[in-house]
Amino acid sequence: MDRPVAGSGAADLGNDGIAVGGAIRSLGMSDVAARAGVSHQTVSRVINGRPNVAAATRKRVLEAIAELGYRPNSAARALVTGSSRTIGLAIANISQYGPAQTLLGLEHAAREAGYFLTVSVLDDDTAGGLVEAVERLATQSVDAIVALSTYEGAVRALSDVSPRVPLIAVQAEPGGQDLAVWVDQEAGAALATRHLLDLGHRTVHHVRGPANALEADARERRWRMELESVGAPVPPVLHGDWWPPTGYLAGRDLIARRRGGEEVTAVFVANDQMALGLLSAFDEGGIRVPDEISVVGFDDVPEAPYYVPPLTTIRQDFAELGRRVVEAVLARISGTSIQPQPVQPHLLVRSTTAPPPSK
Repeated sequence: MDRPVAGSGAADLGNDGIAVGGAIRSLGMSDVAARAGVSHQTVSRVINGRPNVAAATRKRVLEAIAELGYRPNSAARALVTGSSRTIGLAIANISQYGPAQTLLGLEHAAREAGYFLTVSVLDDDTAGGLVEAVERLATQSVDAIVALSTYEGAVRALSDVSPRVPLIAVQAEPGGQDLAVWVDQEAGAALATRHLLDLGHRTVHHVRGPANALEADARERRWRMELESVGAPVPPVLHGDWWPPTGYLAGRDLIARRRGGEEVTAVFVANDQMALGLLSAFDEGGIRVPDEISVVGFDDVPEAPYYVPPLTTIRQDFAELGRRVVEAVLARISGTSIQPQPVQPHLLVRSTTAPPPSK
């Protein structure tokens, strides 16, 4: 059965193009217009997501696009509309759970909004590396740039960058950029610390993330404030680097402190991966969780419900973070005023927390 033609003397070649008089040319919007029975301008409005197109007409155009296998030329469209519908992302540490999930959340939200995401991954999370990545993205056809860094010096360096397109920062706390999106890290640390105090623990030990990491700073700061607010002792902080081996070493340290007579009944660990190492050390040392020591993590990694025991933790909503980043991008592009609100974390109580052991 012959397929319908797209204009007089033309045969439809699907994704490859249109044959006219024995020659082959690329599919164009005029071919879609002919197939749908509308004007070239109507096809353009549908492709670029413009309003004022009747639903039935839009459906007919989209069906014609699908039938012909037409793919709009993004470069040509950018020249006409002044928009590439592309967001640039400068990001570091994508091997870590938080940045990786932020990237995925942002990519999904961008796609839902009809945008593409182009990514520049930093080799080193430094001020120079972040600035270079932002400036490199600014030379490409992007409508806006999103920058994510976890380290204070790199985040502060963004204030000295003035790309030709809107710049939105994803960071651990407000400040630094005139438009930033963030998860309320302090609120999460407060939930973790209060949960343990409310269970009756006299104090809470803390395993923090690496030095100069904004998330680690915020979580430690609020942990300390919560203890001080109720007059609880503030134990010395144990330092980690986000990975399980340092959590394991912190667990060994806490076991030694217990054997030395220090009261250790509750630990707030700055992320779930270090909490995994901590739990391993406790198991190896014969410490029963939560009967002897309660543990709270942070992030809610997919494996957290399957830790032994399942980990009580603070969940960050990375999908919501991505949605709010894209919302900020679109607001800045359109010139709309927006006051971003922090994404609120949530406490998930599982099996690693309980009241302290009775003496």
